[in-house]
Amino acid sequence: MNQRTIAILAAIGATTIYGMNHTIAKGVMPTYVKPFGFIMLRLVGAATLFWCISFFVPKEKIKKKDWGRVLLCAVLGMVINMLSFFKGLSLSTPINSSVLIILTPIFVVILSAIFIKEKITLRRVIGIILGFIGALTLILFKAEVSQNAPNIPLGNSLFIVNSLCFGAYLIFVKKLVESYHPFTLMKWLFTIGAIISFPITFSEYQEIQWKTMPLDALGAIAYVIICTTFLTYLFNIYALKNLKASTVSSFSYLQPIIGVLFALMMGKDSLNSVKIIAMFLIMFGVYLASKKPKPSS
Repeated sequence: MNQRTIAILAAIGATTIYGMNHTIAKGVMPTYVKPFGFIMLRLVGAATLFWCISFFVPKEKIKKKDWGRVLLCAVLGMVINMLSFFKGLSLSTPINSSVLIILTPIFVVILSAIFIKEKITLRRVIGIILGFIGALTLILFKAEVSQNAPNIPLGNSLFIVNSLCFGAYLIFVKKLVESYHPFTLMKWLFTIGAIISFPITFSEYQEIQWKTMPLDALGAIAYVIICTTFLTYLFNIYALKNLKASTVSSFSYLQPIIGVLFALMMGKDSLNSVKIIAMFLIMFGVYLASKKPKPSS
């Protein structure tokens, strides 16, 4: 099996874990863990795992000229990205999050045009417009508010912030991935992310009642730390070593399918016509925006 095939499988694995995470993480928020407290668990837990494993791989130092990019990637990928997603998930629904998360490839296309001068064709412009129409449909539609989804428009808006930051993270971390071992990179990104977010996350972390928490909630927390954080970031870094950022981001096509099916199977969300229309608009828009143009003859 060649490296490209393994990279594709890694990207699919990360997307599958993310798809299930929408429902699993939502199941323990905010009853057992509030969103920002969850982020402290994710960052500290993943940083600890990466540091432990890093002792068994060749040691390397981050070059002085790269620390600025490392800091930027930590802020985008580990702080704003995670905080906005989990806060959004506590306010909205698993299906909304799994649908809006696939805006990431559109943001990658836009940011690639800005920062690495990739060409934006008319087809991509149409795709971007359709994707944002679908996103606005979900944000502006007056969905029924419930105890588990108290502010759906705000939650959906935070999902868009999450997608934008993760798209930017994929672009900026690509150059670092080409220079450093994944464990070296991840241990520093998560450590910096944990330090920066500490003042925001610590108060909600202190509110966690570990002694009275049921086993299924502990299992969900373990899934989020080990699978959704440690494994997915590792899988994505490996995929980025062998694939373009736009290719890796395009695997988020699978997230709404996995996320919607898992949420429905677990009885944690429901579909309606607005969600279906928005999902197809976004998916078709992402397809148009991320499809490679035909080479000119």
